[in-house]
Amino acid sequence: DLVTIFRNHGVRAGTSLEHPHSQIIATPLVPLRVRAQLEETQRYSANLGSCVFCDIMKEEKKDGRRLVLETDYFVAFEPYASRSPFETWILPKRHQSVFGAIHLNELKDMAHSVRTILGKMHRGLNNPDYNLILQSAPTKEEDVDYYHWYIRIIPRLTTPAGFEMGTGIYITTAYPEETADFLRKVKN
Repeated sequence: DLVTIFRNHGVRAGTSLEHPHSQIIATPLVPLRVRAQLEETQRYSANLGSCVFCDIMKEEKKDGRRLVLETDYFVAFEPYASRSPFETWILPKRHQSVFGAIHLNELKDMAHSVRTILGKMHRGLNNPDYNLILQSAPTKEEDVDYYHWYIRIIPRLTTPAGFEMGTGIYITTAYPEETADFLRKVKN
């Protein structure tokens, strides 16, 4: 029911092999955390008549302070409430609930966007360990208007401690506006 694509880079990101690699895992169920996010996005859409991710992207583009990169088909920004400093989201501009709906020209642009963000992190943050996760709707919810697939890149610059582990509330020591500004200034 759920296909997860991810990359763990470095020991702090939980890498299992020394050489760089990505993984694809399909599960016959939708984990609780994913199900909760889907239910929240569905509730948002029912109440406001729009996709929360499309609305977030629209606001980030309008505000501009947390925007890191905008291409023809993608927007990359530092989320307002990130789990760690320099967490970056990359969203397709065209509403798509599942990654499988991507067009070839978008796929090339996505590769450019991911490569650019990872390059900025490599140069600006000294090649940090990171997790890259492609978040997509479950296969049975392929064409829904309330969910939008996206990529999360989470540099492992801090370690979750007791408060984060006990509450699920993450404390980050950097403002997303400052981390976005820093990444924008790193040369490609």
